[in-house]
Amino acid sequence: MEDESGLITGDDGRARCFWQGGAPEYADYHDREWGYPVDDDTRLFEKICLEGFQSGLSWLTILRKRDNFRSAFAGFDIPSVAAFGDSDVERLVQDKGIVRHRGKIESTINNARRALDLIEEKGSLAAYVWSFEPDPASRPAHLDWAMLRTMAKTPESIALSKDLKKRGWSFVGPTTVYAFMQAMGLVNDHLDGCFCRAQAAKARAAFALPH
Repeated sequence: MEDESGLITGDDGRARCFWQGGAPEYADYHDREWGYPVDDDTRLFEKICLEGFQSGLSWLTILRKRDNFRSAFAGFDIPSVAAFGDSDVERLVQDKGIVRHRGKIESTINNARRALDLIEEKGSLAAYVWSFEPDPASRPAHLDWAMLRTMAKTPESIALSKDLKKRGWSFVGPTTVYAFMQAMGLVNDHLDGCFCRAQAAKARAAFALPH
């Protein structure tokens, strides 16, 4: 059950952030992926695209379709997606396994092309993204549900969103970008009492910033 701290205690006796809701695939995502630092360009690109697709939907909906998205979008391999053309857009609009939103499909292809430009300039998508990591000193040492509710966007997510838009990316508003930063471990927003908070912090301490 959820308590005032925003935690849910599972059947295994472990306390987890409330948002994973107890659905098995959601709990697994929470335990193994969310909040752990990522420096792989493909995973970073996939996540920022899926966050765009999530807009107006629940993440659980996207998570359950993630394998379909990966199949439809060539594993989110950036050069491959950047090479998609009009016929791919039409194919994807007809794909019942994904979210068939033409604007978001076209945005994903556009963003892959913009990502190639960014990688050429910065060396990697990871190096660019992690340059927007918040100063750890600016982050709360303890995080409860009341605090998390005020953090739908931050100065860093606003700055990253603004810069991506300047570079021609789309569906990258500051709230979407902050959700991406949370998921990819640029911040540790597991709540106090969640067993993953310490694990994510340990992974972050061992993480070498990409250059």
